Amino acid sequence: MRFSGTSTYVATDDLTVAVNAAVTLERPLLVKGEPGTGKTELARQVAASLDLPMIEWNVKSTTKAQQGLYEYDAVSRLRDSQLGDARVNDVSNYIRRGKLWQAFTAPTKVVLLIDEIDKADIEFPNDLLQELDRMEFHVYETGETIRALHRPIVIITSNNERELPDAFLRRCFFHYIRFPDIDTLRQIVEVHHPGIKDALLTTALTRFLEIRDTPGLKKKPSTSEVLDWLKLLLAEDLSAEDLRKDGATLLPRLHGALLKNEQDVHLFERLAFLSRGQR
Repeated sequence: MRFSGTSTYVATDDLTVAVNAAVTLERPLLVKGEPGTGKTELARQVAASLDLPMIEWNVKSTTKAQQGLYEYDAVSRLRDSQLGDARVNDVSNYIRRGKLWQAFTAPTKVVLLIDEIDKADIEFPNDLLQELDRMEFHVYETGETIRALHRPIVIITSNNERELPDAFLRRCFFHYIRFPDIDTLRQIVEVHHPGIKDALLTTALTRFLEIRDTPGLKKKPSTSEVLDWLKLLLAEDLSAEDLRKDGATLLPRLHGALLKNEQDVHLFERLAFLSRGQR
């Protein structure tokens, strides 16, 4: 069971090594990187490559670790008891299975994605330490212990919004997805926009990388954003020459796909003003 990328996902050598190392060690794979570099998509592609089902747990700021195990609906049970419903005699009727429970009891091995773990509070990772390590947990309301029938492949993503606890990090195999170089970017674009003219692609990627490298930029555009931009360029049937003409204004055509806040737009407008003043 080895991951080697798919026809729709360009995986670098170091990324495939990381995935396969985590699978071999049976440790969670913790993937960090700036937003838009394909962390979430990696889990989907690993599942597709290995022909495994996938269970996705999207973490929010209000998410608690217990929700990944199970939730006990005591309010519904109380209401049903007041109505004389016979269901109250079986507490399991009020247990809602979480994503870890689903992964542990799946009839086959699955890929479990815990997406954006750093969005939750600082105790969230620590609260999952034992469950992810031992692959089991106890249900106090029913007295049963849920153990993994098949140890899932666990992929955890983080956008580096906060530091994760050392005890949690020790139990993971870590990989940081670096922003792709221009050759890898070309491969990624070819997957999503096959047959794009080389002159347009070269000019667009050069312009895109210049924007990313602009000093003072608050939010650098990501891989997913350059793909959106290229899609718009193709839809508008723009050429490499059209993009070169934009060099005089510094703001590229359809820049709303790349620049996502007013500070960065104003930055390029100021740079354009200064550039005109120096001529």
